[in-house]
Amino acid sequence: MKTYYAKPGEVEREWVIIDAEDQVLGRVAAKAAQILKGKHKPQYTPHVDTGDFVIIINADKIKVTGTKAATKTYYRHSGFPGGLKQETFTEAMTKHPERVIEHAVKGMLPKNTLGRAMGKKLKVYVGAEHPHQAQQPRKIELEG
Repeated sequence: MKTYYAKPGEVEREWVIIDAEDQVLGRVAAKAAQILKGKHKPQYTPHVDTGDFVIIINADKIKVTGTKAATKTYYRHSGFPGGLKQETFTEAMTKHPERVIEHAVKGMLPKNTLGRAMGKKLKVYVGAEHPHQAQQPRKIELEG
């Protein structure tokens, strides 16, 4: 019996759509990361990108539990002295809600070139409209 390893040219990719309306941020991000990695497929191979494309719609209607809306803080640094910038979850959601989901999902992916390739297959949109109708995405429901 031989172990099967997926080859990059053999991978068949699907398009999956997740509606984030009234969903918890971490649960949506965890499901999206699992699909981007390809762990939902039987031919999953850790060193090959076997994942599917993920479209997340209604990013502006996502929720967080507890007091995270006021206490969760996002940091970034310009690289210059005194260049540390920070914003809370609510501030980030008013300015750019799609980046909040992208940040959460990319934090769950591998931190290497393979993880960056997986992150490029994530598409996040603020409204219910998206330009990927031609790919015929399959809608999935989240439990809970």
